[in-house]
Amino acid sequence: MAVAQMLNLYGYPQLNNYLKKVHYKDSTGSEIFFDEKGELPVNYDIINQIILLDGKQKEKILNRVGMFDPSLPDNQQIYIEVWNITWKNNRMPRLRCTEMCHPGFRKALREGYHICCYDCIPCSEGEFSNVSDSEDCFKCPENEWPDQQKTKCIPKILEFLSYETDILALVLCVTSVFSVLITTVIVVIFFLFRDTPIVKANNRNLSFVLLVSLKLSFLCVFLFIGRPLDITCMIRHISFGTTFSVALSCVLAKTIMVCIAFKATKPGSTWKNWVGLKLSNAVVLVGSSGQVLISVIWLLLSPPFQELDMHTFTGKIIVQCNEGSVLAFFCMLGYMGLLAAVSFVLAFMVRTLPDNFNEAKHITFSMLVFCSVWVCAIPAYLSSKGKNMVAVEIFATLASILGIVSCIYLPKCYVILFKAELNTKRHILGKTFS
Repeated sequence: MAVAQMLNLYGYPQLNNYLKKVHYKDSTGSEIFFDEKGELPVNYDIINQIILLDGKQKEKILNRVGMFDPSLPDNQQIYIEVWNITWKNNRMPRLRCTEMCHPGFRKALREGYHICCYDCIPCSEGEFSNVSDSEDCFKCPENEWPDQQKTKCIPKILEFLSYETDILALVLCVTSVFSVLITTVIVVIFFLFRDTPIVKANNRNLSFVLLVSLKLSFLCVFLFIGRPLDITCMIRHISFGTTFSVALSCVLAKTIMVCIAFKATKPGSTWKNWVGLKLSNAVVLVGSSGQVLISVIWLLLSPPFQELDMHTFTGKIIVQCNEGSVLAFFCMLGYMGLLAAVSFVLAFMVRTLPDNFNEAKHITFSMLVFCSVWVCAIPAYLSSKGKNMVAVEIFATLASILGIVSCIYLPKCYVILFKAELNTKRHILGKTFS
């Protein structure tokens, strides 16, 4: 306690005026006086006491290792020669009650304890510390993430369905290539046997258009694999929707033609005027035009684009395609669903008509497979994230197209290649129109 404070405390405030005037030099030449706080501004030596044991004798050595000068600025008042200090057992005493916190941790003070007592808490997710005894952890930049030790930030992993790193992508690619080869073989078979009754009876022009559109749909799968870009995001959805709609329009046209063909066999039926290429071509053109219109409006108003999702998964950046307009995306799927549903209903209605090659039944089964696949795939698509979402869309595409190819074309190829006796006009007319 300062001298002035003691005088005020014990009732001698009048002596303060005299003490303020005290100023003299002692026997060593040092100036003695009181400052405005009533304190003696004198220098103090910092002494290191060393005790030496020699048998039963103790020897004390006082070693000056620093000084305290209150006349200097606050950050310069204490001077210590650390290298001259001699510690017991040559070990510096600990000034804390806990070990220091390593990088990757931060200090958390214990309530009710001294400031040197604290706990070491691991940095929270997304934070790091790179020095010992750090009081705070720091957040990494948005495109980076702490390493396993949380001592530094490293770039986040870019995640997308990659040709190089994902076995699933390789499996889907092989399946797509295999499907394209199968479709190509079917096209060759139908071309070589284009003048046979079974190919003519099922509208060979529609069959070739449908096969080509299915083949292009298989090839669209490759647009979904690899790192998405703005251009690939736009092309993948538009090409997928357009080629699929052409295929479904062809199936719808085949279904309508089957219905009309049996109605036209009745005597005096006016449906004979509708049998021909004009009606089937018109159905394909109108059905495809609806999807093209949706695609054009989608591209003009809110086209798909590349998006970096940095928050869904920790430590990863999902490179994905943003649909731009969710409404347009579901309009595209809804339009394809409408074409498939109409084809399914019409084919189901005429499935019992006498047809030697069961064209209506084949279409019914193909559309049943198509609708079943997409009804199951859409909820899975909406509940998936990242590359899993893309994989679900590719799987649904491949499964639904393979369903159409298997149900409509493989039975015909079997008859053409292995049951040539059934591929005759007499056989078809005898069974179909008897």
